[in-house]
Formats: sequence, structure tokens, C-alpha cells
Amino acid sequence: MKTFHYGQDTLTASLALGLARKEIKGILSHETLQKIKDSAQAVEKIAQGEAIVYGINTGFGPLCTTKISAADTKTLQENLLKSHAVGVGEPVDLEISKLMLVLKIHALAQGFSGIRIETVERIIWMLENDIIPVVPIQGSVGASGDLAPLSHLFLPLIGLGKVFFNEKLERMDTVLAQFDKKPLHLGPKEGLALINGTQFMAAHGVKVVERLHNLLTHANITGAMMIEGLMGSVKPFSPELHQLRPYSGNKHVAQTILNLLKDSEIVASHLHCARVQDPYSLRCMPQVHGASWNAYLHLKETLEIEINSVTDNPVVFDETHTISGGHFHGQPIALPLDYATLAASEIGNIADRRIYLSIEGDTPGVPKLLLKETGLNSGLMIPQYTTAALASENKGLCFPASADSIPTSLGQEDHVSMGSISARKALRVIENVEKILGIELFYAAQAMDYHAPLKSGKIMTAIYERVRKAIDPVVSDRILYEDMETAIELVKSGELVSLAKKVADQEGLAFETEWSEIFNY
Repeated sequence: MKTFHYGQDTLTASLALGLARKEIKGILSHETLQKIKDSAQAVEKIAQGEAIVYGINTGFGPLCTTKISAADTKTLQENLLKSHAVGVGEPVDLEISKLMLVLKIHALAQGFSGIRIETVERIIWMLENDIIPVVPIQGSVGASGDLAPLSHLFLPLIGLGKVFFNEKLERMDTVLAQFDKKPLHLGPKEGLALINGTQFMAAHGVKVVERLHNLLTHANITGAMMIEGLMGSVKPFSPELHQLRPYSGNKHVAQTILNLLKDSEIVASHLHCARVQDPYSLRCMPQVHGASWNAYLHLKETLEIEINSVTDNPVVFDETHTISGGHFHGQPIALPLDYATLAASEIGNIADRRIYLSIEGDTPGVPKLLLKETGLNSGLMIPQYTTAALASENKGLCFPASADSIPTSLGQEDHVSMGSISARKALRVIENVEKILGIELFYAAQAMDYHAPLKSGKIMTAIYERVRKAIDPVVSDRILYEDMETAIELVKSGELVSLAKKVADQEGLAFETEWSEIFNY
């Protein structure tokens, strides 16, 4: 099994997912253990000294000038977890909780947080034994980091809170008893180190990166299928055109679509037709899809900085040098997450327009509503209502959460990022667009049916045949929601992307482009 050195190696979204899914083993090197030990010793000396240092021998937030005695510093840290665990709402997905643990271990292991080795090792033990804390989804304003969700995440360290273990909801004290383990007693600053940070936002960001990459790749596939189904032109995807406006996302989309449509008999059949221009939803895919790829790239690059950063407070350089700063503030990733939300929504908007275009009946050989016999039959009229509803819902979710700020902590935190809301909304919009693209896949295959016996190129033919293996052509009205669900699952699973790569490799064709590498996460 591949290993990852916490606090030492460079973390990426894919590595974080691999650690959370137990595909990669995370370890602490001797060098990292020493750095953690040195930092904890520095904090212990500060706690025993006379100098006032925020968060180590003082209260928190507006209580930052209240001195705490050395004897009470440990009680202070445990009270912090208890008082800040105020989240509400349903629990986050278990994989989000696992990612939060992974990201926090990596941040703490860099040796600037004053955490003890035994505390970091207990978090690793929980992750490796699938003892996953229950973290309510609401309650963070993304200011001193994700205080409420991180408090819930780490209550189990002191034997409190609830966890998922063996597929059941359990009290942590019960689980500890099963392993004959006792709760930890936190040392100076440890509670603050645990709950200051951006790991709730960043864990959601990791999932956004994974799912948005899959979404954007499928948008190119369903878009290419619609070009074939609606007899669109491939000229707008010409490389020489996109060299004149050379955004990486635009060039990647244009080349991907050309790769997918290579040697298509359907495309070749109308190369010299009289139609001058296609509607924007076909013609402007490189510009619209490409802009969303560019937004995705901004998030991916920002997130990679974030998940390799120290985001708690104060930062401990040594016993004489601590800085109380603002690395826990979520603004650096709140803005890109809002940008990514908009980028995902736009993919849904343009896909809905292609779906609508496909049922208008303006393509030679392709009947209105994608069905030959209508009147008695409604054909594929109504699933577009669903995509319209989803696209409209997304528009309402696109208001940037980071544009809002409500002061907290008696004004000490007078500007907050609301990045946790940005992150949650991004995943909601992506989920809606996955549904839209599934429905587009359903429609595009139906449109391609009418061009038989002409075939597409080898990659797209394999994708079309996979869709047709799962979903029969619609010849008269039937219940459609099951077909829609099947198509949506094809998109979410990533199976069609794997199929495209497999066929490309087998046939000596290109699916990926020279820009694919920069978008990999």
C-alpha cells in the first residue's frame, strides 16, 4: 500500500481521498514526531511561565485578556470543546468527517500547533479503526475556522460526543470501553489547536474538486453527443481558433470534443450543409464549459495551498515566538468555492438549453419531442421540465455566501467568511447538475438513434452503446424516471469516462488532451 507522511509530504485532493478511503496509509515520520514533540514542549513551558500568550494561558475570543492559571489550563481546553460543540442539522456525510480528520492530522503534524504526539496518534487511531465522529452540518461561520463542526469532530477525544462505528451510531465512551481505552486529557492549547482551522470547509472543497472534475468531463461527453444528435458543426472547436483566445479550459474542451467526435460518420455526413451557425449551447461549449474548467482550476490550486497550510491559532514557532494571527479565516477558500458554485451552475444552464434544443424538431431526421408518433404520446417533453427546475434552483443557490458577514464573538470576530455555507452550497449545486447531465445523456442517445445506420467514432460509439445497454430507446410513452435515474447514476459513477479512456487506449486514439494534466487533482 502506498504511504503518505503526514506533516511532511504534499497533500492533494486525490491523496486526501485516498487516505480517507484507506487506499493510502498515513504515517508519522521520526522527523515529524520530533517537531510535534518540540512544539508541545514549547507550549508547556509557556503555560508554566508568567508571560501572557493568547489561547495558552488566556481565555478565548473577547476573553483573550483573562489570565488562566497553570493549574486550570487543561480544564480550559476541555471546556473549549464542550462549549463550542453547538452545531445543528443532519450529520455531514461520513466521508466528509473522514476528510476532516485527514486534513487536521496533516496540519497538526507540521509542528506549529503545540499538540501532543499522543493526541495526534489518537486521531489517527480513530481514522484507522473507522470510528468516525458525528458532525452536524450547520453552525460554522468560517471565521476562527470551523469552530462548531471541529468541536464535534474532536469531542470523542475526551470521551464525549457520538460516532459512527460498525455501521451504528454509538456514544464515544461506549466505543472506548470496547477497546479498553480511556479518554484523553488535553494539554495546554490542544483544544484550541483542534478547533481552530478550516478543515470543514476544506474537506467539502476536496469533494467539490472530485465531483466537479467528473461533472465537467461528463459535460464534454454529453455535449459532444448532442452535437452528433443535432447535427452540429465541429468547426467552432478548431485548434487554430482557440489559439486566438488561449484559455486552458477553452482549449481543453475544444480538443476533447474533437477527440470524441474523431472519425464520426454522423459529423462527416453534413460537413458541407447549408447551415451557417449553430445555437450558442452547441457552438460556445469551449467558451462556457471552458470558463467552468478555469474556475475549477482556481479552486484546485487554492485548495492545495489550503490543505497543506497551518490554519490554527496562535502559531507556535518556539517558546519565545508565538503569533496570534488569522490563518483560520476562511476567506481564501470561501471565494473560490462560491466561484466553483457558479461554474457548476452554468454547466447545468447550458445543458438544459441543449436538452430544450433537442426536442424542438429543427434537426433533419430528428423528430419533435424526440419521438416519431406524438399526440397520443408526449415523448421526451417533460423531463426538460425537471432540468429547468434544477437549473432554476441552482440560480437561487448561486448568491455568494462569502458576500455576507455577521459579526460574532462580541465583535472580536467582526468579519467572517461564511465559507462553510459556500462549501455546502457548491456540493448541492453539483448534485443538481449531475442530474441535469444524466438527463442530457438520455436525450442525446435518443437523438443519435435517428441517424442510424450512420455511426459515431469508436469512443463515442462505445459510450452510446453503454447507454443503450442500460436504457432502451423510447418508442412510446412509458415511465421515464427510472431511465433518468439510470442515466444520472452513469454520470455520477464516472463509468463513461473510464470507458472513454479504455477505448482510446485500445484503439490508439486520444481522449485526454495536453491540458488534462493541469486539471488532474
